[in-house]
Amino acid sequence: MSSHVDAIAGRLSLRAPQRRSLEILDRITQLVPLRKDTDLHAAIEAIASEFPDVTDFERAFPSYCFSLATGVGKTRLMGAFIAYLRLVHGMKNFLVLAPNLTIYDKLTTDFTSNTPKYVLKGIAEFAHSPPVIITGDNYQRHIAGGSDLFSTTINIFNISKINAEVRGGRSPRIRSFREEIGESYFDHLAGRDDLVLIMDESHRYRASAGVRAINELRPVMGLELTATPFVEARGGSKRFRNIVFDYPLAKAMADGFVKEPAVVTRENFSPLGKSADTIEHIKLEDGVRLHETVKAELASYARRPGRLHVKPLMLVIARDTSHASDLMRRIDSHAFFDGRYAGKVIQVDSSQKEEETVGRLLTVEQADEPTEIVIHVNMLKEGWDVKNLYTIVPLRAANAETLVVQSVGRGLRLPFGELTGIAALDRLNIVAHDRFQEIVDEARKPGSSILRVQQVVLPSDFPEEKEVNIVSQPRLMARLGMADAHHEIVGLDACNGCSEFQPEERQLVKIIHDVIYEQARRPDLLPASALLARPEAQAVLLRDVEARYRPERMQGDEVRTRPDLPQLIARVYKLFAAHTIDIPCVVCNPLGERKSGIHAFVLDVSDLRHEAPSETLWAAHLRTGKVDRIAAPPLERHERRLEDYVVNHLIGFDDISYDQHADLLYNLAQQVLSHLRSYLSAADVQQVLEFHGAEIARIVHTQMQLHFWREGEAGDRVEVKSSFTPLRSSVYRAPAGKPPLDFHLSPEDKSNMARHVFGGFSRCLFPVQKFHSDVERMLAVILEREAVKWFRPAKGQFHLFYRQDGRQLEYQPDFVAETDAVIFIMETKAADQMTAVDVLAKQEAAIAWCRRATDYTAAHGGKPWRYLLIPHDALAENMTIAGLARAWLCR
Repeated sequence: MSSHVDAIAGRLSLRAPQRRSLEILDRITQLVPLRKDTDLHAAIEAIASEFPDVTDFERAFPSYCFSLATGVGKTRLMGAFIAYLRLVHGMKNFLVLAPNLTIYDKLTTDFTSNTPKYVLKGIAEFAHSPPVIITGDNYQRHIAGGSDLFSTTINIFNISKINAEVRGGRSPRIRSFREEIGESYFDHLAGRDDLVLIMDESHRYRASAGVRAINELRPVMGLELTATPFVEARGGSKRFRNIVFDYPLAKAMADGFVKEPAVVTRENFSPLGKSADTIEHIKLEDGVRLHETVKAELASYARRPGRLHVKPLMLVIARDTSHASDLMRRIDSHAFFDGRYAGKVIQVDSSQKEEETVGRLLTVEQADEPTEIVIHVNMLKEGWDVKNLYTIVPLRAANAETLVVQSVGRGLRLPFGELTGIAALDRLNIVAHDRFQEIVDEARKPGSSILRVQQVVLPSDFPEEKEVNIVSQPRLMARLGMADAHHEIVGLDACNGCSEFQPEERQLVKIIHDVIYEQARRPDLLPASALLARPEAQAVLLRDVEARYRPERMQGDEVRTRPDLPQLIARVYKLFAAHTIDIPCVVCNPLGERKSGIHAFVLDVSDLRHEAPSETLWAAHLRTGKVDRIAAPPLERHERRLEDYVVNHLIGFDDISYDQHADLLYNLAQQVLSHLRSYLSAADVQQVLEFHGAEIARIVHTQMQLHFWREGEAGDRVEVKSSFTPLRSSVYRAPAGKPPLDFHLSPEDKSNMARHVFGGFSRCLFPVQKFHSDVERMLAVILEREAVKWFRPAKGQFHLFYRQDGRQLEYQPDFVAETDAVIFIMETKAADQMTAVDVLAKQEAAIAWCRRATDYTAAHGGKPWRYLLIPHDALAENMTIAGLARAWLCR
């Protein structure tokens, strides 16, 4: 075995099945040479001598399938394959195929350096010379710019680039002749002597028009990765004939790489005599009980050192869109668990295209996103790889095998990357009261495939709307000629791509831009951008720019004529003044000792309506047959005082000191007890505290934050790290080829507001914007009419944080707008959310930031900052900024 296998496995921290796959690849390269036009018959004989399951490559080139269970890490294995083939065999050209747009986007991100899940992190050779990433969105620009013959090139394409465009006799764009390379890009790839083809979810390429195109690429080797090495056909499924390694789901479960799926029912439950509506109601309620149990366990686990907060999800699978709508209304109402999930449930309509559906679902993994329940009609396919799905409630008809295998695949991943040892966090719950015994019996049959994660193969003509990433950069960057050449910039506005500087001036313009922001990081040197108008400030700027400028030489010793630097600096400053808003980076550091505490208060118990668990739930593990009893497990001990059930959970929060707050904690616990006793028996009170203690403590703790006090505000040291900061670009997903909507007009489909891109602005500092609601669009209309300039800040634009549940969270305001006299931070909220805990916490943080920023800007002739919190029903197009400020200014 190559020593590189050990080195790569160690650097990439490969799991055992990933390492075994890499060892097999090493052996394969010894059995079959890596070259084009390999003798397939001889290659099959050589491979079959050690891998007897391989009887046919099923391609026109040697192709090997690695069947790895969902959640084991196929993308990282791709990185290991590429590293091995490059370092050991000198392969430089790779083509990675994705089955759909969602996975294509994920692969593009994971193969891009400096991203959180970069798959080649740790390979020193790639750290010094990262691979060139060419995608289906940028390959034409790479053609125009030429390529580096010495670099590793990883091409990442959605199969539709090859497949979808050949319908109707049309030739795909990738096959169009390109003068720059003397052939099409497809032929360019096919002509590489060392092209290696990697196929993600390779079962999706077996019965499509893309098979012929894949064969025409003539790679030296194909590497296929899938969790389901079979295709559906008449008479049943057909298993691949080129599998060199099979690591099934049952093995992944046994080795602890994924959650254990368990089918759940109530103890002593019988569906006999119960109507379908009654069973559905019971399943939904028990699903929520399981969800709350997991949520409480996750909240407790997150308090351990080094653990992140994870928000659990519950997936409800409906019969059809009408049923899904009914479920949405029921769960979102105040009649369902006293409105606990109102505003926390979304319906993903099956009429949407697959990529749109999965793209929307991907956002619900974020801990600060409110959704806890997702209602979906169809069984979800590849691409929705969130790690926080813990409970599935299937309400549609299906046989036992289909019901389980198509549900399990989406919920197996481990949010912490490993098992926790806590049963509730290591288990995937499938609530199936009416099918419990049927599923258990099916799982016990010899040779049962119920643990195999089956994926439904889409037909080759499945409609697919193409989407692209568009980057909305500040207008300033386009005016300066500094638009990012590595992204698809929105070409929707006259300023885009229209620099005011000649090519020979742009090197100097970039130097001036960089020096201005470097000086801004020294507020003592440049306390405000407006001071750049002063001769003395321009003289300092000129000195620093001249120190950096190295004019380009032409032929021989001839040097380009240097542009008029003072005149160039004046032009750049004029653009800065017109296309930026000074946002200082203000940091507050406490001075000396600070005292803090929590005032005594009367607890709001309106949300505390917990009922005692009426029946125990059973969760039968499908692999082992083990049964977990959930809801009222026997406790090792009972608390001596009932108040201790609440207090012991409260002191687990990092910001609660028992010594300092003991009297308050017991007072609040007694208020909880008084409330529970008002509608429960003594026995039920104890059951509620045992089962729901963690959740009750969380509710109490949230209210405690509203009564937090701190002395020593005057002892803060306000430090300005930068007098003004660059505007951050925003990246949006948008349908390819569709122009932006006119922001003056309300779109017909307001339910999908976040999908629309709006343009047509003249006073916005960006060419296009997205809005989360029609109310935000309406406010943009007002700002466009009245503000001097405005924009929607991207995440990280402000050094602005608020406090919630003992954590420091970043606040991203909705709008920033500058008028003749004031700069406003504006936030719009639903009228019934104006006094929500998180809204008030953000308001307090924003007011404090505005006060400190104003203290700074006032000292340097700048405008004051003010914060507006505006309810949705107060906005109409006839409103003015002055009127909104009079009514909704927060002080």
